[in-house]
Amino acid sequence: MKDKILPLDYDQYSLEELTEKANRIIESLEKESDLNNSVVSYQELLKLNNIIEKKFYKNFKSIGEETNKKIKEINKKNEKTA
Repeated sequence: MKDKILPLDYDQYSLEELTEKANRIIESLEKESDLNNSVVSYQELLKLNNIIEKKFYKNFKSIGEETNKKIKEINKKNEKTA
C-alpha cells in the first residue's frame, strides 16, 4: 500500500489510539452480516494496519537508537574508570 493514499490525519494519533480504532472496526465487521457493506470498513482497517506498522517500526527504531546511545555512554564511563 502506498503512503500517498493513506489519510494524513492518522499521523497525529498514538499507537494506542490507532489500535483502539482498528479494534472498533474489527468489532463492527464481526457483527456485519452483509459483506457488501463491509468493503469500506475493511479498506479502512487495512490502511490503519499499515499506519500502525509504520508507527510501531519508528518507535522500535527510536528505542534501539536510544539503547545504543546509552550503552555507548556506559562504555565510555567504564573506560574512564578502568
